[in-house]
Amino acid sequence: MARRLRPVGLDFAEEAPVRLVFTAGTAAPPQDVYRALAQEVEDWPRWFGAVTLARPAHGGAGREIRLRGGVRFQETVMTADPEQRYAYRVDETNAPGVRALLEEWRLVPDGTGTRVRWTFAADGPAPFRLALRAARPGLGQAFRTAVRTLDRRLTAGGGSGR
Repeated sequence: MARRLRPVGLDFAEEAPVRLVFTAGTAAPPQDVYRALAQEVEDWPRWFGAVTLARPAHGGAGREIRLRGGVRFQETVMTADPEQRYAYRVDETNAPGVRALLEEWRLVPDGTGTRVRWTFAADGPAPFRLALRAARPGLGQAFRTAVRTLDRRLTAGGGSGR
């Protein structure tokens, strides 16, 4: 059953009780990485292994996401700064325990490529926070694998891989 989460602002990325921050590099330029994140939402399952469905909602102001294992998210895009930052808040989910969740992707030019920083900011009761911290290695591995896969798609096809 889907539950409404507490709405949070962009500052939650810095103030959340649990903040998991991961970084990875790509050879692709920021504009290509940004386009894959923010504009080609339906392609996420092709490069982020945990995602089984991704589609824009509310005219691009939101997203519907489904993950392996049946977790579903209804999200609101909080910011979409071309080539720099993409962030979204989860408004509804069927995931147990979570009270608030925001994800932020920051893109920093790095030579001819991009340094990607993903912040997973969340709140929930103590058992949820403990479980999320314990899941840090797995989330980090999923992120790094996703960025490597995305980079291969972007650099091999001269863009989105389409």
